[in-house]
Amino acid sequence: MSDKDLQKTENVAVTEKIRNVKTFIPRVDIYETKEALFLIADMPGVDEATVDVELEKNILKISGRVENGKVKDYNLVLSEYDVGDYERTFTLSDEIDRDKIRATVKQGVLRLELPKAEKVKPKKIAINAA
Repeated sequence: MSDKDLQKTENVAVTEKIRNVKTFIPRVDIYETKEALFLIADMPGVDEATVDVELEKNILKISGRVENGKVKDYNLVLSEYDVGDYERTFTLSDEIDRDKIRATVKQGVLRLELPKAEKVKPKKIAINAA
């Protein structure tokens, strides 16, 4: 991945960081259906043990930690991409059913399903003859 593929953040959060690593804003795709929104985030190097999804009030925060990228018993000769952590936040509207949000991660891709609340799903109105 090049710098074009990942955006390095200047100041991700107000909280103080303990790890001294670069932090990137993961690129995401967001899809919408009648039933839900789907958020797909590229976070190479993370797995279910190193990714966190938190929801507080209307703020959805995704974060992931990546180890140093070093391979045991090898010396790095050339590196064409930076290794670092990931962090991004989103503001959710009241249209999302917070109790039904689901998250999965596979091969460094985080997938969130954000179901729409029943009150905002489109409904077909039956028409009766008068």
